[in-house]
Amino acid sequence: MLGHHYTRTFLETAVASMNAGCNLELSYGMRNNVFMHIPQALAMGNITLQMLRDRVRPLFYTRMRLGEFDPPAMNPYSTLDLSAVQSPEHRNLSLEAAVKSFVLLKNVRETLPLRARDLPGKRLAVVGPFADNPQVLFGDYAPVPEPRYIYTPRRGLEMLPANVSFAAGCREPRCQQYSRAEVVGVAGAADVVVVCLGTGTDVETEAKDRRDLSLPGHQLELLQDAVQ
Repeated sequence: MLGHHYTRTFLETAVASMNAGCNLELSYGMRNNVFMHIPQALAMGNITLQMLRDRVRPLFYTRMRLGEFDPPAMNPYSTLDLSAVQSPEHRNLSLEAAVKSFVLLKNVRETLPLRARDLPGKRLAVVGPFADNPQVLFGDYAPVPEPRYIYTPRRGLEMLPANVSFAAGCREPRCQQYSRAEVVGVAGAADVVVVCLGTGTDVETEAKDRRDLSLPGHQLELLQDAVQ
């Protein structure tokens, strides 16, 4: 109604939303809720009581599964405290999820995985604005864990039995100021180079889109310098 002008009134919007299957409203920044007009739509015959019941049923089914209507003693969620946050069990599960969700697009000459037994004496370079900047590793709407639980690529790779060197090249994802000599110097002396690039919330978030799909600033140049 407000942005796309698909509808003209709150009543019309409520009816269109329910007909489309929507059953929950997020009316951020609006003085009145659209779904407060559902009783009027029902009275006018724009929607049926059965449709209203069909839309409400999944909401209460979910709340029941969450135990919101149970006595607190019966609800397992009510016993959770801060000890569950960043617990070893949850951090191990997070690590497992990360490992299993990686997508490997290419593996030229079977370069990966890097095996610890093959690394002693090797020189490993990690470069790029995402190599050692904890702030850029989290996406939009992400929780911010305690610093001791944040493993940047540099911190993780330094746990391997290799001689690890580091060069950011540029300090933030927009990469407007790029130090080519810094990257070339570190990458040129390494046996293995890990390049860490991306966008981050400085470049794109909800309601902040990129103009194109290219890497920001000088990041592509950084990549080319690191692998040449």
